[in-house]
Amino acid sequence: MSTRIIQLTNGRILTPGGWVKGGSVIIEGNRISEVSSGESPVEGATLIDAGGGNIVPGGIDLHIHGGGGRDYMEGTEDAFREAVNSHMLHGTTAIYPTLSSSSVPMIEAAIDTTEKLMAEPDSPILGLHLEGPYFNPEMAGGQLPEYITPPIKNDYERIIKSTNVLKRWDEAPELPGTEAFGRFCTEHGVMAAIAHTKAEYRDVKKAWDNGFRHATHFYNAMTGFHKVREYKHEGTVESVYSIPEMTVEMIADGIHVPPTILKMIYIVKGIERTALITDALAVSASTSNKAFDPRVIIEDGVCKLADHSALAGSIATMDRLINTMVLKVGIPLEDAIRMSSETPATIMGEQHRKGTIRKGMDADIVVYDQNITLKFVMQMGHIVRNDFEA
Repeated sequence: MSTRIIQLTNGRILTPGGWVKGGSVIIEGNRISEVSSGESPVEGATLIDAGGGNIVPGGIDLHIHGGGGRDYMEGTEDAFREAVNSHMLHGTTAIYPTLSSSSVPMIEAAIDTTEKLMAEPDSPILGLHLEGPYFNPEMAGGQLPEYITPPIKNDYERIIKSTNVLKRWDEAPELPGTEAFGRFCTEHGVMAAIAHTKAEYRDVKKAWDNGFRHATHFYNAMTGFHKVREYKHEGTVESVYSIPEMTVEMIADGIHVPPTILKMIYIVKGIERTALITDALAVSASTSNKAFDPRVIIEDGVCKLADHSALAGSIATMDRLINTMVLKVGIPLEDAIRMSSETPATIMGEQHRKGTIRKGMDADIVVYDQNITLKFVMQMGHIVRNDFEA
């Protein structure tokens, strides 16, 4: 059986070397076989006209809890598939399913499902992300308080040793046991990240020295510059800025972090160390207004705790992140795209196959029109959405 060939034409193509106008992207099977400077039809190829739009790499979401009415905490294959498929329609072509603070059995169920789905050909799932439960209870936010605890060595060592699909684990670095947790994660190929924390510089530096390299939903659920009596103290935010090499992710929905601060992160941390995330809950990418967590309500298009005490998560999708960064924050489209694709791929060590449009890379491609509206999604060579045929 011959491999299907697709030729994507009539658009400007974002490549590692910049924009290519009047070219084509040739896809054979699940890979990009060529990025050409011309649009001459390739023999045997199915032509797709991009309508003069922007042909760019698909989004990689490092932090996402669910979608389409389903949450990854459910742990089932059906929940995972529904959530993943819902977000692919919005421009996310690779996903790290995220569990909020959970019990050990819930984590184990999610690991089993992740292992099964990642073994399938062309899976959009790149690994599992655990957001907790090792957090400062004073910074719990939307996390379930009954699961929050300092690091439990026997638990995390056994979980990490049991699988190779766990790619990231978040923790508050002021907690006892941080050093051992960070070292064990790093030694076993799991990225340690700081989150839900009141850490000051000494804690963040301690975390860095023990393998932590990333800050979770930067500015959210962490302290900033503050006073204790007459003395001024740096918060977690300033501490992360003070370690230039530490990467960050930001919920770029324009609500969890306002556009002015999104712009500041972009300027200070830069494109190469800033990833865009949705932190999306089950209600995102869904026609339902029902949240997985009964404590969460939807109000004015935002997920909040029922007692209005905090934002609980977002209903953002990848296309909304791009839209916000370009139209509200005011940065170039290519920079927003890189922070949604190339940078997260690099952070997670997947840059050899994900995050850019060039020969040999996975065929994860999306198209935005001139109004930054998503029109086309291809995941590993499979067309997920094609508004050009509508």
